Amino acid sequence: MKQVNLKINGIPVTVDAGTRILDAAKKAGVNIPTLCYLKDVTNDGSCRMCVVEVTGAKNLVTSCFATVKEGMEVFTNTPKVLASRKTTLELILSNHDQNCLSCVRSTNCELQKLAVEYGCDSYKYKGEKNQYPLDDSNPYLIRDNNKCILCRRCVAVCNKIQTVSAIGPNFRGFKTEIGSVFGHNLDATGCVACGQCIKVCPVGALYEKDDTARVMEAILDPEKFVIVGTAPAVRVGLGEEFGYPIGSDVQGKMVTSLRRLGFDKVFDVNMTADLTIMEEGTELLSRLDDKNATLPMITSCSPGWINFIETYYPDLVGHLSSCKSPQQMFGAVMKTYYAEKFGIDPAKMVVVTVMPCTAKKTEVLRDHHKASGYPDVDITITTRELARLLKRQSINLATLEESDFDDPIGKGSSAGNLFGTTGGVMEAALRTVAYVVNGKNLDKLDFKAVRGMKGIKEAKVKLDNGVEVKVAVVHSLANARKIMEDIKAGKSKYHFIEVMACPGGCINGGGQPIVSSEILNNVDVRELRAKAVYARDKKAPLRLSHENPIMKTLYDEYFGKPNSHKAHEILHTTYKAQDAKIK
Repeated sequence: MKQVNLKINGIPVTVDAGTRILDAAKKAGVNIPTLCYLKDVTNDGSCRMCVVEVTGAKNLVTSCFATVKEGMEVFTNTPKVLASRKTTLELILSNHDQNCLSCVRSTNCELQKLAVEYGCDSYKYKGEKNQYPLDDSNPYLIRDNNKCILCRRCVAVCNKIQTVSAIGPNFRGFKTEIGSVFGHNLDATGCVACGQCIKVCPVGALYEKDDTARVMEAILDPEKFVIVGTAPAVRVGLGEEFGYPIGSDVQGKMVTSLRRLGFDKVFDVNMTADLTIMEEGTELLSRLDDKNATLPMITSCSPGWINFIETYYPDLVGHLSSCKSPQQMFGAVMKTYYAEKFGIDPAKMVVVTVMPCTAKKTEVLRDHHKASGYPDVDITITTRELARLLKRQSINLATLEESDFDDPIGKGSSAGNLFGTTGGVMEAALRTVAYVVNGKNLDKLDFKAVRGMKGIKEAKVKLDNGVEVKVAVVHSLANARKIMEDIKAGKSKYHFIEVMACPGGCINGGGQPIVSSEILNNVDVRELRAKAVYARDKKAPLRLSHENPIMKTLYDEYFGKPNSHKAHEILHTTYKAQDAKIK
């Protein structure tokens, strides 16, 4: 690669030809502010915050778009540059709802941070101001265009990373707004509820619907028995909301904090992740033995992915495993087996889950998710909602002692914990499938081929019965679309496919803590959180779903065996085409 020499603020820098000025500045240790730029997602220069002076250039240059040239001299903080950025910020603020104190993003807002840094006068430019109604038409998020700064990050992630294209810019000039085709609300579009748009929004224009008040109402009701279950990825994300480094595992403190809130029981959804492996692994083996079965079989634990296939590939839903997700299995087990064992009326039981995901808010509303006659899960909240609830109740996670999940069925294996990251479901499943076929555990439990952040990963596993199982792991819906097109064309070579809607899997779910673009553009947050997931697996005494003693108890006392008639009634579901929507 040809090298280019330039100077940034007088600092000599050598970079590859084609490098953006913004990236060259980073190499020189020079920070340039951005609002619209997001690494590997968008760099269209729409916000104009990253402008710099370049010797010989007639106008200021957008550093996120312009590339370096030999001998170029760049200046990032001249009076002209600083004045331009301040004016840009003040113009944005002139058409921005400034109710910052009540905004969900207050103190974690990129616009707010820059306005303070540049000493902006928020009322310098007065005049006409756009007014928009809130779009709260769906059960998972709210769109508030009064806060939108037209950075288009949400549009880019929806189009490029998820290929859903549910939103985009409408109209022109001062009337430009981010909306859906023909002005429809989100509930009329092909939005799959993944929530990735929320995570990349720099302000409070997109945020999840808050269900924390419903949680506290249930806890404070003396007639209700309230159970909470936490997903694997929550324990490696929650700490960030309380000042911990990215990727800190705060499981013990999280459990204590939930008890402090007043839940009657605190359980681990890893337990039903193990149950999912037992059911899903058995289903896979039965399909492999049946020449007429639909292959490849595809995982069903990511509700954003389920929404996607039901909306965009409804003719291929037969490839999905019939298993409910660990969240829904958790609720189903609580309101059937657990309720019967301990004499609790499921009508008076409230099952709450804490998930890294906004799409889980749609999953709890699905048909065929009422194994007890009542909804399997009553309320689901995101990692962010839990953090807000704890702070509202004056519970500081950092000061708490550690404690463990409740018995008798509250705990899961580290294989179940692997569900938190891309490749984890596949790795957990292969460990158990190999045991069932081979009659013994594998010598090496780590499947490195399905780990990492590559968009589509492949592996082959040869079993003792001579069958070679070809598997794939896919994350982000753009990559899922590639796999589905191959299946549609009859070109798929796999037996089993794991699909996660969110890039990186649940650790990067739409309900996880929001990280500023300043960090995202320099650090792979997904890798840091995944590292914590694998670290827990490495040191765990129980690393296999089929060795979890709770599985033996559940099957001996209640389900009989994996994929039994009773298991299908309670732990499995069906799929259908989503209602007609504008795509």
